[in-house]
Amino acid sequence: MIKRLSASIREYKKPTIITLVLIVLEVVIECIIPFMTASLVNRIEAGTGMRDILITGGILIILAVVSLTFGGVAAVTASKASTGFAKNLRHDMFAKIQTYSFENIDKFSSSSLVTRLTTDVANVQMSYMMVNRIAVRSPLMFIFAIFMAWKMGGTLALTFVVVVPVLALGLIFIAKTAMPAFRRVFKKYDKLNESIEENVRGMRVVKGFAREEYEKEKFGNAAEEICNDFTKADRIVALNTPLMQICLYFNMIFILIVGSKLTITSMGTKLNIGQISAMLTYAMQILMSLMMLSMIYVMTTMSLESIKRICEVLDEEPVLVNPEKTVLEVKDGSIDFDNVSLKYSKTAKKSALKDINLHIKSGMTVGIIGGTGSSKSSLVQLIPRLYDATEGVVKVGGIDVKEYDLDVLRNSVAMVLQKNLLFAGTIKENLRWGNENATDEELIEACKLADAHGFVSSFEDGYDTFIEQGGSNVSGGQKQRLCIARALLKKPKILILDDSTSAVDTKTDAKIRAAFKSFIPDTTKLIIAQRISSVQDSDMIIVMDNGAISAVGTHEELLKDSEIYREVYTQQTEGGKDNE
Repeated sequence: MIKRLSASIREYKKPTIITLVLIVLEVVIECIIPFMTASLVNRIEAGTGMRDILITGGILIILAVVSLTFGGVAAVTASKASTGFAKNLRHDMFAKIQTYSFENIDKFSSSSLVTRLTTDVANVQMSYMMVNRIAVRSPLMFIFAIFMAWKMGGTLALTFVVVVPVLALGLIFIAKTAMPAFRRVFKKYDKLNESIEENVRGMRVVKGFAREEYEKEKFGNAAEEICNDFTKADRIVALNTPLMQICLYFNMIFILIVGSKLTITSMGTKLNIGQISAMLTYAMQILMSLMMLSMIYVMTTMSLESIKRICEVLDEEPVLVNPEKTVLEVKDGSIDFDNVSLKYSKTAKKSALKDINLHIKSGMTVGIIGGTGSSKSSLVQLIPRLYDATEGVVKVGGIDVKEYDLDVLRNSVAMVLQKNLLFAGTIKENLRWGNENATDEELIEACKLADAHGFVSSFEDGYDTFIEQGGSNVSGGQKQRLCIARALLKKPKILILDDSTSAVDTKTDAKIRAAFKSFIPDTTKLIIAQRISSVQDSDMIIVMDNGAISAVGTHEELLKDSEIYREVYTQQTEGGKDNE
């Protein structure tokens, strides 16, 4: 996993290496300072002159400033390396998500992907910075300080043989005990983000049913669970400080008592005051190094769960990929389904589509009706290869869709969904998703055909009107018409309208369909609808039932031969549900 993530460092290898070099230099200087200080104390005790004291003091000041400079520059380079690494990692994850097919996306919830791109990356970023600075600094400091302590204190350094294992084992125990609580938190973050996302998207429904208190309680419970887990983990980790202080004070007392006795009994021949002073400093450095390593251990162990979740996104292989030799042109809008069946997952027991055989000529207008759950959307999603058929072959322009370059195929097919999405930006920017090079005149023409020009012109800023995220400042019907205009700008070989005029009245619906005939006569048009009036003028109407084609024919033929079609038509006309 570490190797997988290291690929995202890229151009930030240089500041990473500079950080490591600066940290090594800083540690070396910090270990030299106590040695020089002890030597100065001994010379002062022996009666050295002021000149020696000033020179040594000046050197110590210079060393301290240099060490501080190295540490400060290392902090800057470490920050640059870690934030750059996080930027690249987010980019790589987002780019990988863009390659996913719907089947891949179905494995992750949107809230989980958001958490992985934000919280998990932030944890890894923090760990990377700490590893750069502390994980190198602490072991080096520990090794150098032990060496210098042994050199300065001799047998007195044996105190570390007792203290270091006790502190190390205690810190490892604390970290391992806290880890399960940290791991639980990440899954609960997903649920918390899911609750926020669901609440914001469904705000109108929440207020419509006066369920604010219920939503607040649900969010509060999710937040409370995270708080409890973090509190439990932090309570355990907080034991680091008292354990550290116990070991530190024991070490200080031991060094002072035993060191003082050795100094007095040996008259300074085995140990002197300067050495005791240096030993106390090195003891502090050794124990602080272990303390920092314990922090690294906690942070990296906590980040390990984040790393696993990030790698799941990066290692997920797209189900739909381009063949080695791709077809780069769609000849026409003809569509063929030959013995096609579809299951959304390998473990699914039921097929979404079963034994579909269908042949549509280029330029035809085809209506598709059926009850909820009859797999109308599943049928059309196979055409731009949003999913692959489990069995059989889907052809566009006489060629298997699996042989096309994905971009070429999807640029030849425009889909307008019932739940359309407009992005934050102006109306012009949204329309140009269909054709980024479209002129203002082409935008206006497409909007006229989609019966959108009238309401767009009524806005104060016209086509420069800013659309809020999700298109929340326009109505459902306006959103659908803008999405239809966006699809028309693509000038596709195949246009799929998946119940995309459900929010407009029948008069507007008829105007839009009439515009299709005049503006894109050679485009194959597939219209999924609940209203018979939306499809009755089609060249062919397909009746779907329980994932299979129940009947195919014109409006008149189906009234005679299809019981399902006839029943729907009767309900909508005689029942008054579709009076024009």
